Amino acid sequence: MITDLVQIKRLGEKKLKENEMFRRHMKAHYFPERQFRHVAEDIESNTDCRACANCCRVAETNISKRDIERLAKFLGMTSNQFVEQYTTMSVQDENEIILRRNDAGCIFLDGNDCTIYEARPDTCQNFPHLVRGNGSIQSRMWQMIDRATYCPIVYNSLEQYKEIVGFQMGMKK
Repeated sequence: MITDLVQIKRLGEKKLKENEMFRRHMKAHYFPERQFRHVAEDIESNTDCRACANCCRVAETNISKRDIERLAKFLGMTSNQFVEQYTTMSVQDENEIILRRNDAGCIFLDGNDCTIYEARPDTCQNFPHLVRGNGSIQSRMWQMIDRATYCPIVYNSLEQYKEIVGFQMGMKK
């Protein structure tokens, strides 16, 4: 299993086209999800996310109204105060509210620790969305190509998924 973030970034970027083809392959075929879930669970259980915290440095964190209410209560403020102090609109989707970022990443990241861990947004609780998330793994594959450039769990899971289905670059549908 590869855990070095520099290597994950390099290999993930090198395999962008391959991973895009794999995503299409996964969408075009039916595979029992259980086998993918087991791989992701195994890799996730053998990965210390707190030693990495790269997702908190790299990814935007979308938050829901429910997240806002939970976080405001956790921080002892009103929902409006929380929104004003800690959120902004996504550059990628102007309808999405995200947590503010600073030079280190998420505004709530302190070193590799999340200062709101107990009340963190659902998207953080479910990250990297291989074991937990809405829809099937195949339906969430569009997100995995980018995540494979910064998350060791996603990178290693995708590589094992390819082995499971016998995927090779250049395969026909």
